[in-house]
Amino acid sequence: MLDALHQLEREKGIPVQTLVRTIEASLVSAYRKNYGGAGDIRVEIGWEHGSFHVFARRTVVSEPGSEHSEIALNEAQRYRPEVKAGEIIEFEVTPENFGRIAAQTAKQVMVQRIREAERERIFDEFSGKEGELVTGEVQRRERRNLCVNVGQVEALLPPSEQVEDEDYRLGQHLKFYILEVRKTTRSPQVVLSRSHPGLVKRLFELEVPELHEGIVEL
Repeated sequence: MLDALHQLEREKGIPVQTLVRTIEASLVSAYRKNYGGAGDIRVEIGWEHGSFHVFARRTVVSEPGSEHSEIALNEAQRYRPEVKAGEIIEFEVTPENFGRIAAQTAKQVMVQRIREAERERIFDEFSGKEGELVTGEVQRRERRNLCVNVGQVEALLPPSEQVEDEDYRLGQHLKFYILEVRKTTRSPQVVLSRSHPGLVKRLFELEVPELHEGIVEL
């Protein structure tokens, strides 16, 4: 499993320690949800063999007042015979079938983190290109909006940014002006324009290098 985390770090740029902390926190939540565990809970992952162990921490007392934070002295001595009242003891409480739940949870966490990293990467890439041109393929209409494939993300050409007398056909390749990049709960939304004055300027810059270099201004 650790090899898989290192591979994600190399391919997606997600630090291994970030993944480890996220997975461990998710496993604690999964334990509480499925087994009702409360109090101080810790999950230890055996990365080499893919094993999972749950530990509870309790304060040793003569007469427990809270089962979630305290443990009776005689019960604690079953785990550590030399333990004394007032000390903190940690003992394993791993359920029999927790390994299956833990493996599923770890997989879900990694998939989610991959999606988040991909969204962040796309947002960072396109937000730095606002005001630039991009070539896209018209894919479909959604009401009055046009969905445009610009490579790694599906962009949007809203009615307000369309040219009235232009005939947009499915499969058509056009130059678009990147108007705005918005963060959403799903993938980043790239808003395009075919009517922005910047589109004409950028197209001129492609034809007249002096404009792009700033030697000549429009």
